[in-house]
Amino acid sequence: MTATKDKPMPAGATPPASAHVGAARRRGAGWFSERLVPYLLILPALAAVLVLLGWPTIQMLGISLRRLDLRELVTGKMVWIGFTNYTDVLSDPEFWAVALRTVLFTAALVAATLLVALLIAVLMRHLHPVLRIFVQVSLVLAWAVPVIATTTVFQWIFDQQYGILNKTLDRLGFHSFIGYSWFSTGTSTLVVIGLLVLWQAVPFVAFTLYAGLIGVPREQYEAAGIDGAGPWQTFRAVSWPAIRPILTMVTFLSMLWDFNMFAQVWAIRQGGPDGASTTLAILQYLKGIAGSHFGSAAAIATIMLVLLLLVTGRYVQLLVRTKDGEIA
Repeated sequence: MTATKDKPMPAGATPPASAHVGAARRRGAGWFSERLVPYLLILPALAAVLVLLGWPTIQMLGISLRRLDLRELVTGKMVWIGFTNYTDVLSDPEFWAVALRTVLFTAALVAATLLVALLIAVLMRHLHPVLRIFVQVSLVLAWAVPVIATTTVFQWIFDQQYGILNKTLDRLGFHSFIGYSWFSTGTSTLVVIGLLVLWQAVPFVAFTLYAGLIGVPREQYEAAGIDGAGPWQTFRAVSWPAIRPILTMVTFLSMLWDFNMFAQVWAIRQGGPDGASTTLAILQYLKGIAGSHFGSAAAIATIMLVLLLLVTGRYVQLLVRTKDGEIA
């Protein structure tokens, strides 16, 4: 048996740290650095977002608390009036009529966009490859045309005197459409605008849903067929669980885009006839740029921002509540 002898240590000397303690410290430092690296990576993007979006938002909130008409803009006076702009806007019956019209119009557009895009996505999955490529190229071309160019084409199609739609309906036997004005009422004007928005919004949503459908393994469809499931049952059991998270995402995106839509409504009839197709985005422009009441326009923009934050907050809540960010 070999005897071990402890080496004497000088008085006041610190005993050396054990290897286990050093390894634990190294592991702790590595864990901390691993947790810190992701935040350091997103820090530049977060700073850019705060500068590009945060500062303009603060400016808008400040303007909404001031009386900023053309006179104050020229003289540079700072006239703080508190929440007067908000009370004036919220007490205006026109604002509530426009807000209700905007919400209903947005809801109808989102529902129509999702329905048409879902049908096209399912159709592309079952089409012959040659026909599928033709449909996909058509969607890309419809999506790539600029907004103003597409709006001009739609104005020509629905023109009262020279529109091809009225001429086609007349040749089909609907002679009452000779000289019919599609922009005589707010409802018909919004229908035309809705068709224009559908033409431009459906391609993106259709391609997104189609990407979700082709991600489903073919074996699942084969298993559903072996079990005797019909087309509708196969869609509910196999396709729907795969595209439901994607459908939720594009639903919220469509709501944000359609709620803030300006170019199409303004280019068609500038919110007419007699303001019957005016939305909140158009009202904000009429109050601010056209009417030189920038404080009221900022108040309307703030109210729109709050509504959109509520919608976005609901989407984030769905993501947080579900496992791994997958929307149930």
